[in-house]
Order: sequence, then structure tokens, then C-alpha cells
Amino acid sequence: MQPSSPGMATTLPFAGLLLSMAVFPIMAPRLWQRRMGLVVLAWCVMLFAQQAMIEGARNTAMAAWHMLLIDYVPFITMLLALYTTGGGVLVRGGAAGTPNGNTAMLAIGVIAGSVAGTTGAAVVLIQPLLHANAHRTRKMHLVLFLIMLVANASITPLGNPPLYIGLLHGVPFLWPIRQLILPLMVVALLLLAIFYFIDRRLAAREPAAPEPAPLRIRGWWNLGLVLVVVVIVMLQGKLQLGHVALLGVPVPVTEFIGVAILLSVTLLSARLTPRAIRQANDFSWHPMAEVAMLFAGIFLTIGPVIELLQAGMDGPLAPLLRLTLDGAGQPRPLAYFWLTGTLSAFLDNAPTYLVFFELAGVRPEALSDADARVLAAISAGAVFFGGLTYIGNAPNMMLRAIASHRGVRMPGFFGFMLLSSAILLPVFGLLSVLFFR
Repeated sequence: MQPSSPGMATTLPFAGLLLSMAVFPIMAPRLWQRRMGLVVLAWCVMLFAQQAMIEGARNTAMAAWHMLLIDYVPFITMLLALYTTGGGVLVRGGAAGTPNGNTAMLAIGVIAGSVAGTTGAAVVLIQPLLHANAHRTRKMHLVLFLIMLVANASITPLGNPPLYIGLLHGVPFLWPIRQLILPLMVVALLLLAIFYFIDRRLAAREPAAPEPAPLRIRGWWNLGLVLVVVVIVMLQGKLQLGHVALLGVPVPVTEFIGVAILLSVTLLSARLTPRAIRQANDFSWHPMAEVAMLFAGIFLTIGPVIELLQAGMDGPLAPLLRLTLDGAGQPRPLAYFWLTGTLSAFLDNAPTYLVFFELAGVRPEALSDADARVLAAISAGAVFFGGLTYIGNAPNMMLRAIASHRGVRMPGFFGFMLLSSAILLPVFGLLSVLFFR
């Protein structure tokens, strides 16, 4: 047996989990809703058993405990805080519910995503968008474009996790904004135009939208709490206050503080927000519970896949990674764009960005023109491709769960990927020609 075989075998639980997410909701929806946690647990146990035979039960348990403490807990508490605060903002009135109004809301969401983060902007926007279109029977396309645009198209370190990773590794704050503003404009304008065309055709077959009412927003304090979450997430990576051991795992003190503040934000929002606002938003904890279970399984099973990527040219994925080099051994921006993007659509885009950042040997303090093109390609791939699948970026699955709870018939994993690919891949092809050849 080749040395790489056990490593490749440990990627099967992650693939099995993705397949379960794609097949069970279609083939056995009741079983999936009732036994989702058991299905996720089964794939995690399979991975644990595989790794225990290779590394020992104690080392495997410690690795899982490390992942839960360092990666999953901060991530899920951030989602919980944003979900709670976003569900406490009630927006009524305005021009939404018409093709013009819906397109304007998505455009505003793209701008807000670069300021308040893609997750915060998308979670706040989905409730008023669905409510404004309550008179319609066809609403799936609203969520589809909300995911592709608001939940992913952001070009600031404040708005997108991979760009924040770049900031922590020395990329200047304004660099991605300068480099990606034109690709973002191409993506946003094309997607908004496509959305307007689709929404206008569908609106013609639906009842007329109600007369626009004055814009009213309740729960303003929750918008302030969303900004608190953004600031806390940013500061966690910048402040260094030492570590404290928790059952053998050194945890940064800033992480303890950050999780405590995020939980406090959640409790504060839950206590201050009147029940009437939650009811008007059809707020429920079920989507959050579903996302928490699924991401627990994803975080636990994705580790071996990331490790194979991190092995670089010395690992079993070397033939794939060599596509990033031309015949002279020089990096190819176009290959970096598509490889980073494709893997970001199925893996966590932040570690995928970091893998290709390190593979390219980028030195942010002394970027040559060639290195700048490669880094721009890596950044664009990690940011824009997240909308291809439900797991391409954190808010995608959250939005899908919220929409399903609100009665929107969302496609399954493969169905969503086919729809998003039909729209996004031609746009990415145009980006390739314009910016990354």
C-alpha cells in the first residue's frame, strides 16, 4: 500500500457527508429532517475510526477536540450572533417586491457586505426580501441571487474571511479593494442585470405587488449589535493576549473573550427584541440548529482534505497543483483563479486561500507585477466562487435553511449547483478573459 493511501481514504467521510446532503433531502426528506444528526454523526464516527487505526484513538480525539475549540466554536457562535441579531431587524415598506426594488435591495446588499461582512448583510437582508415578495409563489431565484451576490461578492478584509486571512499575512488592507474592484463590478453588474431580467419575467406571471409604503425599520439596536460582531471577529485575529490550556489544547485568550462577547450579543438581542418583531420575521431556531449540526460534521470531516492540499507538491494532490505552473515553471494566474475557486466552492474558502497563497510563494511586502496578478487571481477565486454551492461560504447554508423555513422550495445540493453554475461559470469565463489570462 502506498503511504498516501490512508490519507486519501480519510477524505471519504467528507465526500459521503456532501453526498448525504445532496441525496437525502430529495430521496428521503422525512428521514433527513428527523435523523440528520445521526447521519452526520455516522460519517464523523467513520472518520474517527479510520484515523484511530492510523494515529491512535487518543491523538485522533485530541485532533477533533482541537478543531472544535479553535475552529468550530468561534465560527458557530459568530453565526449564532448574526442569525439572532439579523432576525431582530424588521424592515417594512419601500420599493421591494418589484423587479426594480428587488434589484436595488441586492445592490445595496453587495455594498453592505463589504462593510458589515457577507454573513451579516445576507442574514439581515433575507427577511425583508422574502416578506416584500410574499405575494409571489416563485421566490427561489431571490435566494439564489442573494447567495451568489450578497453572501459572497465582497472585496474587503472586513467582508470576506479569505481576504482577512490575507490581511493577517501582510497583504495591505486596501490592496484587494484596488485589485478586485473592477472584477467585482463586472460580476455585480452582470448578475444584477440577469436577476432583473429573470425577476421581471417571473413578476409578469404573478399578482401585482402591493402599493409601496413608507420605509420603516424596527430593531435598530440589532444593526448596532451586528457591527459589534464584525468588530469582535476582526479584533480576534489582531490582538495577542496569550493562551490558556483547556483539556490539553492551548486556546488563545482572545478567542475566549470573543466567544463570550458573541454569546452576550446573542442573549442581549434575544432579550431586547420584542416578540412581535421575531414573529413578524417568522423567526425560528430550527434553521440555526440545522446549520450547527451540518457544519459540525463538515468541520470534523474536512480536515484530511485540507491536509492533503497543505502537503503541496509533495502530497498526493501534486498532479493537480502542478497545473498552476506553466512550462517554464512560472505561476499561471488563470490556473490559480480556477483551482482556488473550484476548491473554495467545496471547501472552506479561507484555508483554501491560505494553501494557494503559500503555494504561490507570495511575499506581500515586495509584490512584483507577476506576483500581484497571481494574488489577485487567488483572491478573486476564493471570493467569487463561494456562491457555486451551499457549502462554498458560511452564509449560504444559513440562507437556504431560513428560506426553507419560510416556505420557499429550495433546490437540493446538486440542483442548486447546476443553477448557480449555469449563471456564474460564464461570468467567471469573462473574468478569465478580462483579468487573468
